[in-house]
Amino acid sequence: MSERCSKANTTLLQINLLHHYWLDDGATVFDQIADPQKKANRLQNYDKRSFLAVRPTVSTANLLAANHCKFMETATGLTIAAPLTLQLPSDTVLQFIVSIAKGEFANYTAMTMRRQNIVEIFYPPEKTLYRFKENVPVLSNLTGAAIGSGSGKVLYLSQNYPAPQADDGVESLVISGTALLQLTSDNPGAVTQQLNASAAAAPIYMHQGDVPVITAPAGMTGAPAKGVRLSADVADDVFVLLKLQAVRADDDAFSFVDVQGKPRAAPPIYQVRFKNRSTYWRYVNKTSGAVVSTEPDPLALTFYGNANSDVNAKNKPKPYLVSVTAEKNGAAISKLISEIYI
Repeated sequence: MSERCSKANTTLLQINLLHHYWLDDGATVFDQIADPQKKANRLQNYDKRSFLAVRPTVSTANLLAANHCKFMETATGLTIAAPLTLQLPSDTVLQFIVSIAKGEFANYTAMTMRRQNIVEIFYPPEKTLYRFKENVPVLSNLTGAAIGSGSGKVLYLSQNYPAPQADDGVESLVISGTALLQLTSDNPGAVTQQLNASAAAAPIYMHQGDVPVITAPAGMTGAPAKGVRLSADVADDVFVLLKLQAVRADDDAFSFVDVQGKPRAAPPIYQVRFKNRSTYWRYVNKTSGAVVSTEPDPLALTFYGNANSDVNAKNKPKPYLVSVTAEKNGAAISKLISEIYI
């Protein structure tokens, strides 16, 4: 008689990678959509695999395999399944690489004006070639911020929004008092747009504060100021690096194992939010090329709905997957423009 062996599995953790271009309804942020059925349908139709890919680093893939865990890329992000008997040390780290699967992603995603160049520097004291990629965010459950409490607590892997800095560029997200603002031009003298009078009522989008400072070896010159070091584990195509540790001592809600190192009864669901771009909509006569009008304030680019609340907006098209141009004053960006031909 043949023998059969079965193992009971559970969810260890889940990460949702949600892009607001595909979720918002015009000027209404996804989280504020009042109709629960519309929200459910929006998520049901959402599939980030059309524009983003995510995978474990080599070391994480090996660790998961050794512990009989399974990585699954999903329409909303990723899920890790694990045996109920799993036990992990509290300092276990899992890392995942998020890469861009489709070039149009850059057109409708905020913060994409910052180039992620790869820099290679030979360091003679170690006879080693260091490779860096600038402006890569690193999102972690050790530094992520939460909104809400109890069953309504939302775990973001992005940090809390920073206060304004002198070097903030266009599309930076900052806190001013209690309000969440977005820069619509470069510093110095940047223009801002209020996204929400209460930052605590808005999602925590990935922002410039999520990009870590690079600490280069002593005496090395030419290393980027911010980003990550590339390695056999962190590949060249990294757009965002996700870094999770099994236990977060100061907020156990962010931990993915309990005090015994076992999967938690209620596994954590981490959120990563990508802000959709807001641009000045410029209407251009498609025959003559003359500018007909330009909206006075930046409007959100969304797949659903129309962020233009003008009574005549229904008679005007909106930007879709189109390129965005930067209007400059010298080297500084003064406006991001979407040209719409009518």
